[in-house]
Amino acid sequence: MQRNFRPGAPKKQLEALFDDLLRHDGFGDLRVEIRLLKRGQKEVIIYCGKQYRYVVDVPPRDALAAASASDPTQPP
Repeated sequence: MQRNFRPGAPKKQLEALFDDLLRHDGFGDLRVEIRLLKRGQKEVIIYCGKQYRYVVDVPPRDALAAASASDPTQPP
């Protein structure tokens, strides 16, 4: 059973893992893979000692372009 996450969930996990690595007294490795899935979804896999997997719904490109055009604070 696959659970869909909001796009913010992987970002929060990535930020928390990055902070943990900075506090760690030794070597750390952090890697991110993003895979395209069917039905407008992407799988985000974060590797940092173990795997954190997320399936994220991605809006169509038209919706993304309209949202960035209406919000001038977003980078192009």
